[in-house]
Amino acid sequence: MSPQEDLVKCLIWDLDNTLWRGTLLEDPEVHVADEIRRVVVELDRRGVLQSVVSRNDHEHAWQRLEELAVAEYFVLPRIGWGRKSDAVRAIVAELGFAESTVAFVDDQPFERAEVSRSLPRIRCYPAERAASLTGLPEFSPATVTADATRRRAMYQARVRREADRAAFRGPDEEFLKSLGMELVVARAGPGDLARVEELTRRTSQLNATGIPYSRETLDALVADPAHEVLVATLADRFGPHGAVGVILLERLAAAWRIKLLATSCRVVACGVGSVLLRRIVDAAARANVHLLADFRRTERNRMMEIAYRFAGLEHAECACHAGTGSPGEVQRLHLVPAPQPPETTMRVTAAGLTPRANS
Repeated sequence: MSPQEDLVKCLIWDLDNTLWRGTLLEDPEVHVADEIRRVVVELDRRGVLQSVVSRNDHEHAWQRLEELAVAEYFVLPRIGWGRKSDAVRAIVAELGFAESTVAFVDDQPFERAEVSRSLPRIRCYPAERAASLTGLPEFSPATVTADATRRRAMYQARVRREADRAAFRGPDEEFLKSLGMELVVARAGPGDLARVEELTRRTSQLNATGIPYSRETLDALVADPAHEVLVATLADRFGPHGAVGVILLERLAAAWRIKLLATSCRVVACGVGSVLLRRIVDAAARANVHLLADFRRTERNRMMEIAYRFAGLEHAECACHAGTGSPGEVQRLHLVPAPQPPETTMRVTAAGLTPRANS
């Protein structure tokens, strides 16, 4: 199997004689076999979103899914009487996934062929293979991150959040206040590092250097008492956003150095990057140490440069970055007195910003 990006991100189930045994219109007591239930639960744990496309009466079928205690596992169900390829296409579009990361399982060869003709990059599987899907490499991520285990909850929270925002009458600032956001900054554990690596590699607009850090490098930094690898997670009244920020902090003799600050673009409106910077500035002041930061201008990270400026970080010198294998010049910024930014409306727990004692 090729690259990690070819992993299946969403599996779409047919119902009759696929997810459950029997045909609902003929047998109201259709049931989900234990081995299929285990697949549904395990894929959910691995972070694979799951949906339903079925030719059935929606209310009747969904009621049966609820009775069977599996309805909660499925997002964006399309149950009706139209072409299955149209339903699959609608799900793919709403999720925003590449077709190559979506799979479809159905007991009918005709239905699989109809989907394949219209959406050739969708991976189709016969129902008789459903019980063995968890053993296939495309359904088996190398690491199951903390965010993966709650991906469905994060998606469902996002849907509720967006619906509430669409109905909200008032300025964005008031809506953000209404969310009751809580940001937690803590030392990264083994289950966080895959997501931390992803943030360093994929985040571009809100990344202070644009330099990726490998899992091996992150493992070494976690083990080094002179460094902190901090991960920021965000939640609100609708549910979790998951891990949305990373800070790589080095403790020098008389200073702290921010080697990297990166935050997810999906929470750009929440101002997480600015909140994290404010907390680092405050923590450095309490520790009575000077604060330095690496910054490398890219084509896309102007927003992060502005955030650093507002925090009071200004150019002091330039130095070639070493240790990550990435070319380019990294500006060394240092903290100067600057007006304090307004307080955020989110609650912040930042115990991770208190570095470990020197060993």
